[in-house]
Amino acid sequence: MKTLITLIFVLLIGFTAKAQDTKTETKVATIEMGIVSDTNNDVKETATDVARLYKRSNSRVKKALSFTTKRNKAKLA
Repeated sequence: MKTLITLIFVLLIGFTAKAQDTKTETKVATIEMGIVSDTNNDVKETATDVARLYKRSNSRVKKALSFTTKRNKAKLA
């Protein structure tokens, strides 16, 4: 009974939404833009970012990335 009432409700809402008269056409203003061909090959190397390389096997990052859970371990049958 609940499914029948839900189906009728959904169909009723669908029909009322479809019955709306929405034939209003809206004009869209278009903007014409040209192509800019600026080839600037100047490379500025002012960035002083440092990438860290962890050489030790017990670093915190490697431990966090290679964690395993108890369910990941293989079991003998």
